[in-house]
Amino acid sequence: MNPTSTPVGAAARAGAIPDPRRWLILVVVGLAQLMVVLDVTIVNIALPSAQADLGFTTTDRQWVVTAYALAFGSLLLLGGRLGDLIGRKVTFLAGALGFAAASAVGGAATSFGMLVAARGAQGAFGALLAPAALSILSTTFSDPKERGKAFGVYGAIVGAGGAVGLVLGGVLTEYLSWRWCLYVNLILAGIVGTGAVLLLKQQRASARPRLDLLGVALVSASMFCLVYGFSNAATHHWATPSTYGFLAAGAVLLAAFASWQARAASPLLPPRVVLDRDRGGAYLAVLVAGAGMAGVFLFLTYYMQQTLGYSPVVSGVAFLPMIAMVVVSANLSNVVLLPRLGPRPLVIVGMLLAAGSLVWLTGIGLHSGYAATVLGPLMVTGLGFGFALAPSMNTGTLGVAPEDAGVASATLNTGQQIGGSIGTSLLNTIFASAVAHYLTSHPGPSSAGLSLIHGYTTGFWVAAAIFAAGAVICGALFRPGPLRAYGPATAEQTGTAAPQPAPVHATA
Repeated sequence: MNPTSTPVGAAARAGAIPDPRRWLILVVVGLAQLMVVLDVTIVNIALPSAQADLGFTTTDRQWVVTAYALAFGSLLLLGGRLGDLIGRKVTFLAGALGFAAASAVGGAATSFGMLVAARGAQGAFGALLAPAALSILSTTFSDPKERGKAFGVYGAIVGAGGAVGLVLGGVLTEYLSWRWCLYVNLILAGIVGTGAVLLLKQQRASARPRLDLLGVALVSASMFCLVYGFSNAATHHWATPSTYGFLAAGAVLLAAFASWQARAASPLLPPRVVLDRDRGGAYLAVLVAGAGMAGVFLFLTYYMQQTLGYSPVVSGVAFLPMIAMVVVSANLSNVVLLPRLGPRPLVIVGMLLAAGSLVWLTGIGLHSGYAATVLGPLMVTGLGFGFALAPSMNTGTLGVAPEDAGVASATLNTGQQIGGSIGTSLLNTIFASAVAHYLTSHPGPSSAGLSLIHGYTTGFWVAAAIFAAGAVICGALFRPGPLRAYGPATAEQTGTAAPQPAPVHATA
């Protein structure tokens, strides 16, 4: 196989004269992704203050989070395909400006309904913005070394953005107002929009196939049902009809979507994108990481605030060492190790490090010190996230045809979103069950605090098991050795013999 005949080879030819503004484009894309990731956690810190200000109930509070997740998860694949069809610059700008407008409405909300509607709009515009950002990054950087650096930065933002949201949310809520947790997006979106207008070129697919409307309907409905079902399980129970009914409907609709994509003339998610073993392993790795990360952020935030008595600001700052380690490991894995080793050993090591750190966290107690029991595991967790996420983000968009870059990027974002929903609902349910069981079997004056510790540690054990299982399954999916530049139809997809492709770092 001549490497110049593949999408990767074409990208290499196109990238012979790299865009001199590519590093500024990385800044713009990175800020856009940070804005999307921030809003998953930053509003969580602001919820108690918003609840007191607007007067909604604790039961209703979950909808401020769920509305964003439902719209974002349901529309990601559509947003990614729109970027491929109508142009990534237009989609990116529309997503950034719409996200800013929705944030302004949410920050100025005078009622619960207004806040929830704004959060849903944020999620919808985020579904345009996130895939466009990643596909722009993928098509801007073709040189393997520069691509590794760019995806190292991007992977660090994905892995650490949630913790940054906790820090920023705590500072803004404590010193300004909960409304600034939404208004801050106006500043970020202003920088992103200005940079996009000045730096980005319109990128549009050469062919303009019809939009797969049936595929859009099936996948959007399936993602809505799955995200709603898992979110409902987090606040109610798995045996509730509104939980298992939506999950069952989501599974059926997802199966129908997969069947239709194999037959559609212009599929929304072409099978060639996901049937490659390396890309399939990358999508699964991002899903597993999203599920396991929920345990770290969810339970450690509760533990530091409810048990150790930290303020939101202090508990957010406590995550900074983890952020530093994510940045280090994401760049080390993508720039130095991925071209030599490929994603398989990096993802395995990353997930095993994350699993080990969670087992280490099971040693927390009622009066544990941060330095003695939390700092070390947090730093190891950061290392694990960087090794698992950054190479997966790079691999999941490598080798796809330019006209599929948006939908490949959307698939990565969808995996992370669904993984986060699964992890949050599953671990929340396990936590609540463990606390209730402990209170029943250990009556006494100190049971309340100890029951929470038991719930946290039980959740950590389950999250560790998720990462360990992910290491085994993803390790089986990824090919051994360095990444290879596969063409649009590999031997695995056609069933025919094909020449052995050359390693990516050699073809460039």
